[in-house]
Amino acid sequence: MLNIGIAMHFLITSNQNPKIKSLLALEKPRERRKQQLFLVEGSREIKLALEAGYKIGNIFFCEDIINKEDSEFLFEQDKLLIPVSKDVFEKIAVRESSGGMIAVAEQKSHSLEELTLSKNPLILILESVEKPGNLGAILRTADAAGVDAVVICDPQTDFYNPNVIRSSVGCVFTKQIASATSEETITWLKKCGVNIFCTYLKASKPYHEINFTQPSAIVMGTEATGLSDVWVNNATANIIIPMGGKIDSMNVSTAAAVVIFEAKRQRGFN
Repeated sequence: MLNIGIAMHFLITSNQNPKIKSLLALEKPRERRKQQLFLVEGSREIKLALEAGYKIGNIFFCEDIINKEDSEFLFEQDKLLIPVSKDVFEKIAVRESSGGMIAVAEQKSHSLEELTLSKNPLILILESVEKPGNLGAILRTADAAGVDAVVICDPQTDFYNPNVIRSSVGCVFTKQIASATSEETITWLKKCGVNIFCTYLKASKPYHEINFTQPSAIVMGTEATGLSDVWVNNATANIIIPMGGKIDSMNVSTAAAVVIFEAKRQRGFN
């Protein structure tokens, strides 16, 4: 037995338990919005959420699956722990390798005004991103590059989708994130003196010819439709990634990585 102080909790063995039903409900976007709660699956992701100041509620764990070394931090969270059977855990787990633990956490607000920028910020803007996997991959890139913030404009998926958390390997908790309309974001960028560089296929300069050493926002659109006119018309410059193949676009997460790391190269990776 793990010595994590669970005597006050009974082992849950039924999927019909009210706590399990409430947890499963949070897999639906509408319920997440209503309750302002979400699920964090995996020891690494839970630790990152705690370090980022998220308020954690119940932590459901399966002793048959949990790795003792990975769960050491749970010693400080013993009042939150609820043990469940393997059958129940397999029902509530979204991914296969979750480390045997799932936490319920409170959502944060994500307004532009809450962002703290450096003197020479590098910001990533995503308009109408749809696929959770793409958003998660981009957040992982943003973490690796150390951008100041990621702003999601008119989002089609929420930050707290379990697949976003999974594909970002917890990087949804490591960077500043905001959500706003495109118009609000453009106004905010101009107020902050940040140049707007929009990826766009027409009348654009190659991305490597742009000076990213100045305060910069790199704006990415969807793979299907690209950026809306409001961004193109308000851009400091529209940029393009030159391509030599038959397809004129690449996955948005890959395109974001290409441009962001060119900006980091110009900045001496500082």
